[in-house]
Amino acid sequence: MSQSPAFATALSRGLRGRCPHCGDGRMFQTYLKVNPTCPACGVDLARYPADDGPAYFTMLIVGHMVIVPLLFIPWVWQGPPAVVIPVALVFLTAVTLSFLPWVKGAFIGHMAYLRATADRTPGHTADEA
Repeated sequence: MSQSPAFATALSRGLRGRCPHCGDGRMFQTYLKVNPTCPACGVDLARYPADDGPAYFTMLIVGHMVIVPLLFIPWVWQGPPAVVIPVALVFLTAVTLSFLPWVKGAFIGHMAYLRATADRTPGHTADEA
């Protein structure tokens, strides 16, 4: 198995949507669909199951960076709810969906750094099997 990349390198490559190992190949086929293998270096990207982690981290980030400051804007409290709720929901949906690919890429980059794959847990070696 190839050596895992450095933490900052894997995270920054993942944030850019690039392969965490080589940094050249695209990580995603489409919006959130991960390429089975890196087109540049051929590493198996499908072995890093992101599952629900990126969604939870995206909600955490959006909640702290957007929702909390939004509550300090007087328009949110004083405006008519029939206008405030749809506008806020459309804005939150757009922000959340724009953050999700970055967070998923960073999450997969972190998994590559930890060498946490679907077939093994972090720190597990073949000698322990």
